[in-house]
Amino acid sequence: SFFSDEVIRKRLLIDGDGAGDDRRINLLVKSFIKWCNSGSQEEGYFQYQRMLSTLSQCEFSMGKTLLVYDMNLREMENYEKIYKDIGKDEKILLAAHEKISECKKQILQAKRIRKNRQEYDALAKVIQHHPDRHETLKQLEALGKELQHLSHIKENVEDKLELRRKQFHVLLSTIHELQQTLENDEKLSEAEESQETQMETETKQ
Repeated sequence: SFFSDEVIRKRLLIDGDGAGDDRRINLLVKSFIKWCNSGSQEEGYFQYQRMLSTLSQCEFSMGKTLLVYDMNLREMENYEKIYKDIGKDEKILLAAHEKISECKKQILQAKRIRKNRQEYDALAKVIQHHPDRHETLKQLEALGKELQHLSHIKENVEDKLELRRKQFHVLLSTIHELQQTLENDEKLSEAEESQETQMETETKQ
């Protein structure tokens, strides 16, 4: 009965954070039952050592819990002291609220500035990819002059081509006339030779 009361008391002390203390107590109870029912001295010694180990773990956990409890008490006392100090000087609290409100306004303003800056940077990047109006007009003027120059070159080439076509036509006509003349001369020469041959034959007769 004494052991059960002691187990329950320790369990209430250490089983508060769910860190395995309940499992350790169950293990301790099982080890105690096995120790009571142990048949050999070796098994009894093993169960005894196991109970000591489990008790050490429980005591360590309890000590840790007590330390945390003491620390929480000190923190509560510290917070109460701070709360009392704040309660003594309401102006500090009001100034803190005003400071927080001012910081919130500054944060909102900083967000707006950041958003505007991001939009400006994005717009600046778009503008940088396009030349300005003066440069564009300058390029268009240069392209217009180049197009006009190419148009003049095209007209000159077409005029030269037409002139060469006419010259070629005249040349072909001249060649054709020359060829006709040569053919006529050749026919005339053949006729004269035939006539001379005929006259020589008649003379010999």
